[in-house]
Amino acid sequence: MNFAFYDLETTGISPAFDQPLQFAAILTDGEFREIERVNLRCRIAPHIIPSPWALAVTGVRPAQLTDPSLPTLFEFTQEISALIQRWSPAIWTGFNSIRFDEEMLRQAFYQNLQPDVFATQFNGNSHLDLLTALYATWHSQPDLLEWPVDDTGRVRFKLDMVAPLNGFTAHNAHDALGDVEATLHLAKLIAEGAPALWAELLSNSSKSQLQARLETFQPMALVERSRSGPPLVTYGCFCGYSKGNPNEAAFFDLDAAAPADLITADDAAIMAAITTSPKAIHTIAVNKAPALLAVPAPSPQQMQRAEAIANAPEFRTRVAHALAARFPKDPDAPEPPVEKQIFDGFYSHADKALLAEFQRSDWPRRQEIVATLGDTRLRQLGRRLIAFYAPELLSVQEHSQYAAWMRERWSAPDTPGTEWTTLEKARAALDQIRAKAEADLELLSEVEAYLKQFSGVAEWSSRPI
Repeated sequence: MNFAFYDLETTGISPAFDQPLQFAAILTDGEFREIERVNLRCRIAPHIIPSPWALAVTGVRPAQLTDPSLPTLFEFTQEISALIQRWSPAIWTGFNSIRFDEEMLRQAFYQNLQPDVFATQFNGNSHLDLLTALYATWHSQPDLLEWPVDDTGRVRFKLDMVAPLNGFTAHNAHDALGDVEATLHLAKLIAEGAPALWAELLSNSSKSQLQARLETFQPMALVERSRSGPPLVTYGCFCGYSKGNPNEAAFFDLDAAAPADLITADDAAIMAAITTSPKAIHTIAVNKAPALLAVPAPSPQQMQRAEAIANAPEFRTRVAHALAARFPKDPDAPEPPVEKQIFDGFYSHADKALLAEFQRSDWPRRQEIVATLGDTRLRQLGRRLIAFYAPELLSVQEHSQYAAWMRERWSAPDTPGTEWTTLEKARAALDQIRAKAEADLELLSEVEAYLKQFSGVAEWSSRPI
């Protein structure tokens, strides 16, 4: 199987409310021999205010955001979608990619009406995260790599620290292609230095293979990120799937509790085991290639407890119901923004066919297609795209509605529901960055001048027209 190593540089850290600005990727064969590489960039979408922090980190100048020689975000997603199709099947591999890059790319596809939002996981593709692989390596073969340590003695797993310490001297951090090359370098080191571990991680990139391993009820080690120290390791075994979500598996901590105590307990005790720290029952996203590793010599107690869970199907069913009941929907809650509705159901076959036509049509035809889509999410996003890229097709009323929406978005109050960068947040970030001694004052001046174009619009009356 080929590997597709990739990375994004973005306008900020919110997959739902920011966007990619750069997509770089290197396709290799299974032995990491390079086949092809790409380095794509695009303009910023009209409604997005970039985070000054993101620009300061990546060094992207405001002039690049609106460079007319670059494709629009809509055209950019078309390029990437075509590339994924051409490179398939492959194992799509990045650094912290499953938590961030993949979510950002998925949102870009969704908001630009690409038919295959999950393109990097379908059509024979799978995914792998090198940050997860580093956690697994630190746990099972710590001597394979050199590990950077900060001033507090804490081991750091940052790409721009681990890669140079392990022989990658050409790392251009905060550039997508530089990060791709560094990720590829680390993958080679792990695959060549720990082939059995690498094979195990690759098997976890397949959801079906991972489920088959879990369902043996053998004790396994789950290695996960920790916010305050080295990766956390939990020795446990499979304990069922969440009812209604087969991608979420329960994982019973075999060292934390005796399953016999919970098998006969009431539902409240099972819920507490799932939700109260320290948890006796953890969760695993089986579609996100976790670091789930075999335990060479499980203890007799671990084996005994795993066997008790394997022989308790009714208990696993109760766990499945408890997992599903953790986050009940509030029927009175306001509808979330359309960006947050990405997982509210798959598209119908009819809508998916219309989206495929939308991608290859001209804008007048696209406007007609949007009006016939059955999914309200897609109609809303489609109308937004028409306003962005073919405003001449809008009626007078639609122009007014679009202008009001943009004003409200840029001048929205700083509340928990405002997850995007507003003009107020951008100004505050500029002040914070200026206070740092190493700030690039020339770049900040350029960003400030760029933000003035939003000021003139955002300070209009936000009363809907």
